[in-house]
Amino acid sequence: MERAAPTRRTSAGGNDLRRTAVLGSAGTLIAGTLIAGAIAAPAATAESRHTGTSEARGVQLAAERAAKKGIDWTDCPADWGFAKPIQCGYVSVPLDYAHPYGQQIKLAVDRIASTGTPAERQGALVYNPGGPGASGMRFPTRVTNKNPLWVNTAKAYDFVGFDPRGVGHSTPISCVDPQEYVKAPKADPVPDSEADKRAQRKLAAEYADGCAERSGWMLPFMTTPNTARDLDVIRAALGEKKLNYLGVSYGTYLGAVYGTLFPSHVRRMLVDSVVDPARDNIWYQANLNQDVAFQGRWNDWEDWVAKNDAAFHLGDTRAKVEAQWLKLRAQAKKSPLGGVVGPAELIAYFQNAPYYDSAWAPTAQNWSKFVAGDTKALVDAAAPDLSDTKGNISAENGNAVYTAVECADAKWPTSWKKWDRDNTRLHRNNPFMTWANAWMNLPCATWQTKQQTPVEVRTGKGLPPVLIVQSTRDAATPYQGAVSLHQRFKGSRLITEKDAGSHGVTGLVNPCINTRVEAYFLSGKVDSADVTCTPHATPKP
Repeated sequence: MERAAPTRRTSAGGNDLRRTAVLGSAGTLIAGTLIAGAIAAPAATAESRHTGTSEARGVQLAAERAAKKGIDWTDCPADWGFAKPIQCGYVSVPLDYAHPYGQQIKLAVDRIASTGTPAERQGALVYNPGGPGASGMRFPTRVTNKNPLWVNTAKAYDFVGFDPRGVGHSTPISCVDPQEYVKAPKADPVPDSEADKRAQRKLAAEYADGCAERSGWMLPFMTTPNTARDLDVIRAALGEKKLNYLGVSYGTYLGAVYGTLFPSHVRRMLVDSVVDPARDNIWYQANLNQDVAFQGRWNDWEDWVAKNDAAFHLGDTRAKVEAQWLKLRAQAKKSPLGGVVGPAELIAYFQNAPYYDSAWAPTAQNWSKFVAGDTKALVDAAAPDLSDTKGNISAENGNAVYTAVECADAKWPTSWKKWDRDNTRLHRNNPFMTWANAWMNLPCATWQTKQQTPVEVRTGKGLPPVLIVQSTRDAATPYQGAVSLHQRFKGSRLITEKDAGSHGVTGLVNPCINTRVEAYFLSGKVDSADVTCTPHATPKP
């Protein structure tokens, strides 16, 4: 699960936490070879935990239709930003699988052909980077950018990305005007008074109302089980009998639900940085657990900054670095930096560091320059860019989908007393993210459409060995999530990166992990027992 901004309306994700996952980054297409000669995928057969429901029959019908129709692949629209040989297309799915002949919505997909010989090709590998609300459409660029970690896997698979329902080019939803969404400075998420809490509660309720007004027709159907059903229809449209899948962050929960609903449709599944799929964790408790994990990783980063005080001059102990952070925060609260960067914007920017090791040095460097008197780099990094209308539309859309999916997937507490008690208690020892996270999720307390009961994730007949990869210090998806899924999916294997915490392990250079990931996708091979790897290299200042 990708954590986003400290307030719903700040941007969230990769470089500035725009809730697009940077978890997955980084061949020549021979026209007509991808599907040519492929046998149309059989209709999805309803699995045991899906049998007899109207949705199970609906997804079977939708998959049959998609298998017959296939995908009309063309060059991608110029403004999508994907040059040849990447191709784009659409797959139609029911808005409501209980009514498969009712309203249809379009899902955008893209692909790049496998780079190996026809004999090496093993099918399509479908990717989801997380969110919920992140686009997977950049996945084929791992091939065009010649990402060294994926060169051999690309010989065997067409790399396929997609925008999940509601995201990007897939019938996007919205909750608020995008330019309003990014405006800054926002209120400090850490309340000083009951009046501050009342103001944030009002904003959260207004946001939920905005979602209903702008996108209410889609909100009841913005669930993880429906996205899993969409994934099965995409599988069929690709002409694949079984799914090869790579999911990161929230994409691991999507994979867990897919594997539960369609166990016999899975060929290979790798999940990286895992959401705990326990029903009582989805999603209120997951966000509380995240606050604790974020604090732990924030402490790790402050220790690193202190260790490299010769480079950054921010303090030679964690306590001194934290004092500098509190000083910066107080300064921004009193008078927003550059007129636009207050505490909310600082949290949105600085949370890159506990998220991704790749952000450790640049975040510390921009902070160090600010303390030395050069304020431009930090302000530019943390402030919204109102001229980037396309980016702001994407940021607002990602936040809308995040909220819609998490609010629809499960029942949330409606009692403000519970929210207040739980977050006040947590904040005492975990101040970095707790209140920011609370306000971001509070729209779910006043959500206007039905909230579902989460799927009971467990092994079903035909599920092959699933490979699980996780670092022990991950902030966004605490380690317990990987252990929980490992226990639920019998025959799965867990690779643990010990004493590391970057979110999205398979995108990092660590031969102990990289070789096993590659072997799994190329041969289906897993170790005879779980594996613990030493951490990837620590960032250098």
